[in-house]
Amino acid sequence: MMEEGNIEACKKLAVEEEDDDQPKGLGYCFWGPILWFKMLAMQTHWSFVFGVVSVYGISQGLGGALGRVCIEYYMKDVQKVQPSESQVYTGITSIPWIVKPIWGLLTDVVPIRGYRRRPYFIFSGLLGLVSMLLISLHSKLHLVFALLALTAGSAGVAIADVTVDACVAENSRIHPSLAADMQSLCALASAIGALLGFSISGVFVHLIGPKGVFGLLTIPAVLVFSVGIVLAEPHVPNFAYKEVSQKFLDAGKAMWTTLKCPEVWRPCLYMYLSFAVSLNINEGLFYWYTDAKGGPSFAQETIGYIFSIGAVGAILGAILYQNMLKNHPFRDLLFWIQLFFGLAGMLDLMLVLRVNLKLGIPDYLFVVFGEAVSQMIARLKWMPLLVLSSKLCPSGIEGTFFALLMSIDNVGLLSSSWGGGLLLHMLNVTRTEFDNLWLAILIRNILRLSPLGILFLVPRGDPNSSILPTDMLSSKDENEADEEPNNIELMSLVNSVDGR
Repeated sequence: MMEEGNIEACKKLAVEEEDDDQPKGLGYCFWGPILWFKMLAMQTHWSFVFGVVSVYGISQGLGGALGRVCIEYYMKDVQKVQPSESQVYTGITSIPWIVKPIWGLLTDVVPIRGYRRRPYFIFSGLLGLVSMLLISLHSKLHLVFALLALTAGSAGVAIADVTVDACVAENSRIHPSLAADMQSLCALASAIGALLGFSISGVFVHLIGPKGVFGLLTIPAVLVFSVGIVLAEPHVPNFAYKEVSQKFLDAGKAMWTTLKCPEVWRPCLYMYLSFAVSLNINEGLFYWYTDAKGGPSFAQETIGYIFSIGAVGAILGAILYQNMLKNHPFRDLLFWIQLFFGLAGMLDLMLVLRVNLKLGIPDYLFVVFGEAVSQMIARLKWMPLLVLSSKLCPSGIEGTFFALLMSIDNVGLLSSSWGGGLLLHMLNVTRTEFDNLWLAILIRNILRLSPLGILFLVPRGDPNSSILPTDMLSSKDENEADEEPNNIELMSLVNSVDGR
């Protein structure tokens, strides 16, 4: 241990000396990130850095952005479904993210041929590759099979997400001084990938069509597959598979016991309801955006640029929370954020009613501003909920329980998507009829304010203090849990945002 510590100290000193030799100013802006990447690759392993960039940056960031715009146009122009139907189908494809605790437990307690992580990267990459090829190469794929393929592709991304989270957690325990750097790497890769993906998404949809873009999405899947080939991971021979069922049973009992605690189920109920009642009618707005008769008739490139500005707004929201709002009490902060969340939705109402044109503001500028504001507020709402979720996790099952809380949030998002689709259907908002779209937006905005009435479920205390009872902060099996080298801890909070 002493020799390892000396080696790491020498490596850090070497990096610092290289930093001193490099020019500062504009030159350092170029060399700084390269030296940082080099340091992470030396301290952990180059395959780990490659895995984080491939999964967070390429698969989820760039691939997720390309996939979002591509699926919008695929449902509208290829499958020719109604916006209410597209809203429901989008919710179906997100189901694999709801069962994230299952993927987490599998990669944690069920090694394959002696490896805990590599086989799951390989499987997720193959799943994404086959599903994207199926949609891309089939000339006229039936809607049911298209949904199955999209859901399988989503499952591949979700499995890779959970697996790389486990790798980050393990390396954070091995190199605790680099934990913040690894989280920064995850966030940076995801943000840059999303910005790049949204910026080029509309161009590629215009040039090669939605099915062509699905073909391009095989590249992220191949990269995830390659992570499973090159990842440096210790071999675990002679694993006792007979203990797997008991581990699943113990984890289930521990989670159920924790959920029955009032300090836990009350915030969980608030998180679910706050997402579920904020109905998602994005498909109706998208169809209207691209309508040549009553809407602005935005081109594919314009849609991609609008979403890219929204990604910038989300990053600004995270920065604002980190630097100014993270120490505010949960209940007070969520009150103002939820209030502004409802008011920000009025920008969509002004757009659909063409108030912006009466004020002399072009559609594009108004939509870009509204998207940036909406995404910034949405991220501001998400960040304290993530912090609150991390404080609800008892000792010994932190990672698995955090994945369960994220699944509860994803169920709320699924309910929001399906509820929004039902609302669009009831108001007869179709591919060509948008007369009642303004009413759908108004109802959505009013419902966004309804969580203000259940804020009593959220603890009022200091966000830096403990929420759980004292007996849940330590476990009788705590020492055993510490000795378990692969107790999954899904530490990455930022990526769970785009996730869904």
